[in-house]
Amino acid sequence: IFFLLFFPSASVIPVSNTSLVFIVILHRQVHHAVIPRGRSGRSSVSGIVATVFGATGFLGRYVVNRLGRIGSQVIIPYRCDQYDLMYLRPMGDLGQLLFLEWDCKDKDSIRRAVEHSNVVINLVGKEWETKNFNFEDEFVNIPKSIAQITREAGVETLIHISHLNASMKSPSKYLRSKAVGEKEVREEFPDAIILKPSEMFGREDRFLNHYANMRWFGGVPLISLGKKTVKQPVYVVDVAKAIINAIQDPDAKGKTYALAGPKRYLLYDMVEYIYAVCFRTFLPYPLPRPLYHLVARAFEINPFEPWLTRDKVDRFHTTDMTFPDLPGFEDLGIQPTSLEQKAIEVLRRHRRYRWLDAELEEAKPAKTYPM
Repeated sequence: IFFLLFFPSASVIPVSNTSLVFIVILHRQVHHAVIPRGRSGRSSVSGIVATVFGATGFLGRYVVNRLGRIGSQVIIPYRCDQYDLMYLRPMGDLGQLLFLEWDCKDKDSIRRAVEHSNVVINLVGKEWETKNFNFEDEFVNIPKSIAQITREAGVETLIHISHLNASMKSPSKYLRSKAVGEKEVREEFPDAIILKPSEMFGREDRFLNHYANMRWFGGVPLISLGKKTVKQPVYVVDVAKAIINAIQDPDAKGKTYALAGPKRYLLYDMVEYIYAVCFRTFLPYPLPRPLYHLVARAFEINPFEPWLTRDKVDRFHTTDMTFPDLPGFEDLGIQPTSLEQKAIEVLRRHRRYRWLDAELEEAKPAKTYPM
């Protein structure tokens, strides 16, 4: 009786009628969203309650869609105007997508976003620095705070997105900050799952579209004509699938995955293929790095979003590293998609009207580089 005064939700079951031995069962209140039920689909409940930081970015929309289509509840912290989130709302069933304003520099705000979740996904990032947020804030300080508060809140799974070329020796500040962020997240949350994708391509990307739009500058400037840089781009949908599979794989905790496409290309050959798919004239010309930086600086000082930055020049001309010792797509049960299979989705809008319906097979496949 004394025990029940403090635990009114407990049940007491006598073991026998002759002895004063009882079994006490505590009925812990469990949030209904973490109890799987129903058939698979958007109207079911997968048991995943995920907070997705950075859901409004390029990769974020694909991750939210993948979570929504299996019936997950998704908390979406945002800092933008609410009308910029409208495209996310149809991705989940009624009441399954919850939008929450947050301040990335306020730990209490982060705590409110993760306190009811069993999965936290960090996709926060930007390709350029601003007066309010530099690369250290975006890729080191914010991930560190998220990892620390996620651990304190008792969340089971944390997924952090880094970059395949993240290295302290990289000429790109973007990639150096990513490397420091990986280390900080691992220290704060040892069981975190870190995914390292290469440059991602997809319909809204800033990679294939970036090179396709360079035709407006009379050609494509490339450092060393792009013949000293090897790229291994990855399809954004494959990365989103990898995130979902990593959540569902109990053996993934504490691991780091290297996510790269199935083929490697010289940058020159890859850009040549982009223009072949677009049915545009490919006019490459070599541009020294200092001069390329000077051109990029002109874009940086304009009052709008910079189309090109000095850091982006360095990052795009960095050869993609290989990590044979790290697990990859195959360990998550995914067959990665090649550039040739999906390039048409991205590049069809760059064609002239007479070529809009031309078949992809008319473009000669890009030359591959040895693995």
